[in-house]
Amino acid sequence: MRILGIETSCDETAAAVVEDSINLLASVVASQLDTHGKYGGVVPELASREHLRAIVQVVREAMERSGTSYPALGAVAVTCGPGLVGSLLVGMTFAKALSFAHGLPLIGVNHIEGHIHAVVMETRHGGQEVELPALALVASGGHTHLFEVREGWRYRLLGKTRDDAAGEAYDKVAKLLGFGYPGGPVIDRLAPHGNPGAVRFTLAKMKGNPLDFSFSGLKTAVLRWTQARDLAAEIQARRALLKSNSRPATEDWLAVTPRDTLDLLASFQRTVIEELLRRVRLTGEQINARALIVSGGVAANQGLRRAAEQARFPYPVLFPTVGLATDNAAMIAAAAFAKYRRGEFAGLDLGASAGLTLAS
Repeated sequence: MRILGIETSCDETAAAVVEDSINLLASVVASQLDTHGKYGGVVPELASREHLRAIVQVVREAMERSGTSYPALGAVAVTCGPGLVGSLLVGMTFAKALSFAHGLPLIGVNHIEGHIHAVVMETRHGGQEVELPALALVASGGHTHLFEVREGWRYRLLGKTRDDAAGEAYDKVAKLLGFGYPGGPVIDRLAPHGNPGAVRFTLAKMKGNPLDFSFSGLKTAVLRWTQARDLAAEIQARRALLKSNSRPATEDWLAVTPRDTLDLLASFQRTVIEELLRRVRLTGEQINARALIVSGGVAANQGLRRAAEQARFPYPVLFPTVGLATDNAAMIAAAAFAKYRRGEFAGLDLGASAGLTLAS
């Protein structure tokens, strides 16, 4: 059975066709990076407009690449939250139209659950199953959550960010220092060129649930570090570089980034990774996890991948391929198969929920 997935929760217009929850037949993603980069972040109104422009072609291309006709589909799956309401509505409206026109079941999928199933799909494609209970860390620009994944794809929320998400902290620090948007990939590329122990940041101590995250204090510490130094000239040099080249190479960034700033970036990245993996280790012990799933945009971070491999957790550590770590529609289609088997279909009155939760 084949399911068409559609994802428009933020600033990526995506469509994909997945077969039997294992085989990814086609995945198409239209990025809005050039649209939002000049503003230093996603502009919701512009995101919605770009989705409207791209969605017909993106879905058509996914169907053509997969060699699938609409009568051959088992269902249409679409992200219904969380995300930007205007963006969600574009994908949902198009999915509803396809469902109605072709008589296909409609399945609403939680974006966060999709990130988890990107790993599940690729693990199955490799001939294995994710052993449950598993611990899932979903970290991106909008989310930093820890879930216990139970049999039947049921979820229990164990910890979440109380302020900035991990990816959001990366982007805000990068913007502060003149690296543009999105900043996470740039910091990840430059961090290996600095000393991760040069700047000592205080780890967050959480009252209440010790498994919750907080990155606002770390972001503020970086701000104070910059305020204590005269960085105006180097920040201006980086902004000028971005104006002349919207996608500078690592060598270009290194030419306008002094050693002290490289040390700051390395120390910042080390602290974020330590915060994430410290809670992962504690949580994994509490639930007797048999696997660790790491997904979301931050899962593309090479520093996090290396640190997780070196941590020697007593269970498999499962990352998606980089292309399926960031927002995509393959994960939405993959997550829909379990819902299809349970008969969890949506009506045409399916609504968009900006704050949709996966578990409490």
